[in-house]
Amino acid sequence: MDTFGTLKIFVHVADARSFTVAGRQLGLSSSAAGKALTRLEEHLGVRLLHRSTRSVTLTPEGNCFLERSRRILGEFEAAEREVAITRQSPSGTLRVSLPLAGMLMMPALSAFMLAYPEVELDLDFTDRLVDVIDEGLDVVIRAGEVRDSRLMTRTLGQFRLMLVCSPRYVARSGMPRQPADLRHHACLHHRYATSGKLEPWPIKSSQNAIDLPRRAVANTIEPLIDMAERGLGIACLPDFAIRDQLRTGLLTAVLEDHTRHEGTFRLLWPSSRYMSPKLRVFVDYMSEHLIAGSQSPSRTGPMDKMPSSSSNSGAFHVLTKT
Repeated sequence: MDTFGTLKIFVHVADARSFTVAGRQLGLSSSAAGKALTRLEEHLGVRLLHRSTRSVTLTPEGNCFLERSRRILGEFEAAEREVAITRQSPSGTLRVSLPLAGMLMMPALSAFMLAYPEVELDLDFTDRLVDVIDEGLDVVIRAGEVRDSRLMTRTLGQFRLMLVCSPRYVARSGMPRQPADLRHHACLHHRYATSGKLEPWPIKSSQNAIDLPRRAVANTIEPLIDMAERGLGIACLPDFAIRDQLRTGLLTAVLEDHTRHEGTFRLLWPSSRYMSPKLRVFVDYMSEHLIAGSQSPSRTGPMDKMPSSSSNSGAFHVLTKT
């Protein structure tokens, strides 16, 4: 028995309350539709329909089976539409929200634009609280933790905050050996744009909290990188933003044995039955090229438990409404 085709006949007959009308809709004779449903009833061992010369009505078992049949056919049609969408070329406007430090992600974003020229990126650089769904955003890149059952998430990779300075600064001011030595050094601080508070440095110390000097304060990362490169002080920066400087020796790590921090970058986008081609290719491309160590997408919630979004994990804490 063609189970799927028979389910389709059953749903049409149940809706039309007529073998003749259902057969006409499906391009079948009324007798062929009737024989198909008779075979279905024999297969199930129950009567689904009451038949008379004037009408066709559902039995209690038929009502129950109809609900399940609608669901099965609906899921199949949804799967067909989703597959059809994947065959379309990625195009159109994609609204992306990034942290203020997202300028450091421009190499990956520019490469994406070259790879998918039909996708127009509408980039919003901000550290303010954003509501992904209410503001009509397609996707958000953030660090930290978030829990919102309305969103899907893919982990891009891990990063850590580290203290760095230039060899020029070390030659002039010396290298700190213990956390307490920082009291006598020029410290370059990041200020959260939303709260106005200084981002704490991830220093492990058996002593009380160290009151760090303020040589300069900025609410974005790029000026701090520039000042550190010029030998103006010690900055606390995310490792992914200064990999080239560390590799070439332009910057060097400070107090590595006395710092401890780990953060996570994530892509977040509204949960829906269908994923547009432009969003799919963006998520896949960023997962592969932005930061190493990407994972498969998952829904936040029971299968992907996350702490509250109140955590300021790293310089680019998540600002997504829960």
